[in-house]
Amino acid sequence: MCLSVPAKIAKILPNDMATVSIDGISLEISIALVDELEVGDCVLVHVGYALAKIDPTEAKRTLQLLQELGGAGERRS
Repeated sequence: MCLSVPAKIAKILPNDMATVSIDGISLEISIALVDELEVGDCVLVHVGYALAKIDPTEAKRTLQLLQELGGAGERRS
């Protein structure tokens, strides 16, 4: 199973690269696969590549669900 996570574009860099923020963590990724991205856009990231631009509301909802899933494992221990 593959998992992509939502991220917000923080800075557009040269050579089809960008710095993104994933739940407060900065990461440099390739944006070569997605056209017309701007700072503030949300994307799905998988293995260092932006795969698609997504709606900010959907990005926030997905991050909340991932946090809930992570917290569920902690409660069982």
